[in-house]
Amino acid sequence: MSVIGVVATLKVQPGKEAEFEKVFAALRDKVKSNEKGCLQYDFFKSKSEASTYVVMEQYASQADLDAHGKTEYFRAAGPSLGAVLGGAPTLLFLDKV
Repeated sequence: MSVIGVVATLKVQPGKEAEFEKVFAALRDKVKSNEKGCLQYDFFKSKSEASTYVVMEQYASQADLDAHGKTEYFRAAGPSLGAVLGGAPTLLFLDKV
């Protein structure tokens, strides 16, 4: 089993931080409740840039990561997140060593 890490950096439109946090917190709760293969799914707010967030994710396998992106609740959150983001997220994929 090869643990997969993902670090996603998201830029939120100024003034939309609270809305982003509400939408993402609901998504995080659904992920943690429904995805046994998701070992971590947390988000953090930058101390130096108020509109920058980092999501730290860990999956037990590539199959678990693939399944995450296909869930109904992940897809449903897309439009709400898109409405508050200031562009596409920057994604970094990692192998645990």
